[in-house]
Amino acid sequence: MTKNILEMGKQCIRDEAEALLGLIPQMDDNFEKAVNMMFNCKGKVIVTGVGKSGHIGEKIAATLSSTGTPAFFVNPLDAYHGDLGSITSDDVVLAISNSGSTDELLRFVPKLLHMQVPIIGMTSDPASLLAKYSTVMIKVKVEKEACPLNLAPTSSTTSQLAMGDALAVALMQVRDFKKKDFAQFHPGGHLGRSLLTTAGDVMRTEDLPIIPEEMHLGEAIIHVSKGKLGLGISITDDNKVKGLITDGDIRRAMERWQEKFFNRTVGDILSRSPKTVTKETKIAEILKIMHQNKIHMVLVIDSENHLLGVVDHYSCMI
Repeated sequence: MTKNILEMGKQCIRDEAEALLGLIPQMDDNFEKAVNMMFNCKGKVIVTGVGKSGHIGEKIAATLSSTGTPAFFVNPLDAYHGDLGSITSDDVVLAISNSGSTDELLRFVPKLLHMQVPIIGMTSDPASLLAKYSTVMIKVKVEKEACPLNLAPTSSTTSQLAMGDALAVALMQVRDFKKKDFAQFHPGGHLGRSLLTTAGDVMRTEDLPIIPEEMHLGEAIIHVSKGKLGLGISITDDNKVKGLITDGDIRRAMERWQEKFFNRTVGDILSRSPKTVTKETKIAEILKIMHQNKIHMVLVIDSENHLLGVVDHYSCMI
């Protein structure tokens, strides 16, 4: 019995190894195009995917960020609740789906096309809708899963992960990323950095999207967009935080009020209890707050509630 169990484990490794080697003949000019798109990106690489592909996407985003390519993961489901505001036309999206027909992901794609955000699709099916609407399509196809039922994502997710690593490594070469650069991104390791670095070290303090409470929402849209943070902050005359609105708040207000939307003001949808931290708050705690509340940024204030800056998810990763 023990021998059979051991052999099953070895066979799984063999199957996945064969799947990885099978990726090499699939790589073509699209791989080079994808690397160049990410290298020339003026914004960030947004990685997205659902389910197991989403888990792989989170790791790929982390690898890209730690090797010199600004990146973070966005769940397509969260994009409908404000996270879309974190994406701009300067960004590039890496969308991962084995089938290329994942419903939740495909409903996200039209939003990206409308925003003119280039899409790198990673899928096994060149004829899928994801491949069709991608600017560049990277094929990641396996003959079979390592799962004995050929059902559980095993070889396919391992292959996606390997292709993500290939993109990151190629980008390191293009950027001429050196050991000193790697050390800059890993001062004692990410854990050590997150426990030592504070909000004051990484917060954005200039060109914050400040919007008065009495501003009409039609005008607020412009200010939120220009701020490139996906939010607008309302403060008092002496710089104390009154609240904030997000891109998602504005879109939901448009759906709720429709033709009356432009008569409404920022104060009508202002969130008066935004998540805040102090300059001394450690990055590890900020990341925990963001994860628990499913947000991508927090406000930095002093003991008297004066606005000092903003820390977003990307600031915590570099």
